[in-house]
Amino acid sequence: MKFEDYKLNDKVKKGLARLGFKRPTDIQYKSIPNILNGEDLLAVAQTGTGKTAAFAIPIVDRVYWKKINQRRPTDVNCLVLVPTHELAIQIDEVFKDIAKYTTVKTMALIGGVDQDPQIEALKKGVDIVIATPGRMFDLISQGHLKTYQIEILVLDEADYMLDLGFIQDIRDLMRKLPKRRQTLFFSATINDKIKKIAYTVVKQNAIRIQLSTDDPVAQSIDHFVLFVEMDHKRFFLERVVKENPDIKILVFVRTKVRAERVAKAMGRVDIPALTIHGDKDQEERSKVLNQFKTGAINILIATDVTARGIDIPAIEIVINYDLPEEAENYVHRVGRTGRASKKGHAYSFCSAEEKETLEVIQGFLDKEIQVLQLDQQEYTDTLNIERDRTNDYRAIMEEIEACLLYTSPSPRDRG
Repeated sequence: MKFEDYKLNDKVKKGLARLGFKRPTDIQYKSIPNILNGEDLLAVAQTGTGKTAAFAIPIVDRVYWKKINQRRPTDVNCLVLVPTHELAIQIDEVFKDIAKYTTVKTMALIGGVDQDPQIEALKKGVDIVIATPGRMFDLISQGHLKTYQIEILVLDEADYMLDLGFIQDIRDLMRKLPKRRQTLFFSATINDKIKKIAYTVVKQNAIRIQLSTDDPVAQSIDHFVLFVEMDHKRFFLERVVKENPDIKILVFVRTKVRAERVAKAMGRVDIPALTIHGDKDQEERSKVLNQFKTGAINILIATDVTARGIDIPAIEIVINYDLPEEAENYVHRVGRTGRASKKGHAYSFCSAEEKETLEVIQGFLDKEIQVLQLDQQEYTDTLNIERDRTNDYRAIMEEIEACLLYTSPSPRDRG
């Protein structure tokens, strides 16, 4: 089935054609008809399978039909709740692209930036709001975000929001919404605890869609583990980067201090790298993502705060410089590549100290991650990459300090 065969408004179809959308992915094929019919939905699908468009396409269509057939202007009709600023901004971009030829207005409502322009936009009229919980509740309490006409509520990356402890916020929000509404629950992973909570959010007769797979990592992603000593990781990162020039590479580390240290290590070998983590304000984070997205700089070093907030189709390689503390984050990290059926590659550098963490991740995946075998000569050649460099004792001390910080980070260092 093609998108042109769906009973969508011609202007919505025009927006899809402009984006190059021809046929729906599996999650889109199963979700769109149910959402158009007004059904509650609990949908679980791998990262990178097109979940955002699965709800954005039918929502834009429904909101547009309502605007066409309703003479007087309305307040916000749809609210999409997400856990991170980056995710809100990127989902807003998807909605805007799909709604380009319609009169549907969307906006991202996030903290970390001046609220006055957001308030002004709400006054002028917005149909669809994509929001993070903090700023959303601020503007509801101030009376700027009206909730009485919200007919569609979407919880995206819902498992992560619930893990972050937003369940009470979600329940508080639902008390402010009309009882007759449609609720859509989208997630990449789900366990029994999250499932139980999900059914307190959606109707009991909600349509459940779960794209069953033996592997939570998408088939479009080749992922491997390399056994590397902790203080040798920078050499292997340098090797991957230099063997893949002009390719976008996303590197995940454990802490924000670690991110800056690794970026400096790359800078010393003339590899420019960006960093994104919880210490950067929203303006800085947006600037960094834009530089990475446009290819101004092709190496981005991130903490898990952005594991679910980066949706850049051209990322070809993901590197787990440090293994994630939470096993589920492995799936979300590697899921930043291989998106929209494009091929992706992920490499995890595992030191002796991380082998227990690797076992937990493999237990979550219910399979072993394929080992990328390096013979001793290859390993030695990678370390000899520094042979012709001048000894930099300050750099060596920084690397030692970074390793110590890795092994015993303080709570303030995370994110």
